[in-house]
Amino acid sequence: MAESLTIARPYAEAAFKLARDSGAFPAWSDALARLAAVAGNPVAHELIGTPQLSVSQVATLIADAAGQLGAEQRNFVQVLAENERLAVLPEIATLFEGLRNQHEGVVEARIETAFRLTDEQIADIVGTLSAKYGRQVKATVWIDPELIGGVSIRVGDEVMDASVRGKLAQLASALKA
Repeated sequence: MAESLTIARPYAEAAFKLARDSGAFPAWSDALARLAAVAGNPVAHELIGTPQLSVSQVATLIADAAGQLGAEQRNFVQVLAENERLAVLPEIATLFEGLRNQHEGVVEARIETAFRLTDEQIADIVGTLSAKYGRQVKATVWIDPELIGGVSIRVGDEVMDASVRGKLAQLASALKA
C-alpha cells in the first residue's frame, strides 16, 4: 500500500495542479472518483495488464467506462496507461482529494453511527466539528449496527468515540485493571 501511495503521489499532484490552474476542482474530483471506481473493478483490473490490448486501447476503455471526461482528463488517463499506472487510480483519487481539502481548508470527518441520522443531527455534528477545528467539515456517514448506539467520529488521526460499544470496551478495560 505504501508503495502504491508513493507511485500515485506525483500523478495526484499533477492532477491537482491541472485542476487548480483551470479552476476545475469539482470536475476533477468527480472524474477521478469515477476513474478510480472503474480501475478498482476486477474486470478492468484484468484488462489493465493484458498484453492483447495496446496501451491506447486500455486507456480508451478505462476513460470510456468512466463516463464523460474532459480532454485534459482523457490525456491524464493516457499518460497513466503509458506509464503503467492505471492500477493506482484509486490512490491517486484519494491523494487528490487530500490535496484539494488542504487547499480549500476542509477537514474530512467519518461519522459512524448505529442508526440512520437525520439531516438535522448530521448538521449539528458537522457544526460542532467546524467550530472545534475552525474549518469547513466534509462528513461521510456510515451505519455500523455493531456500535449498538451512539456515534464514533474520526477526523484525521483523532477518534471521538461516544458509541455504546466504545463505552462497554472502556468499562471492560477498567474492570480488568
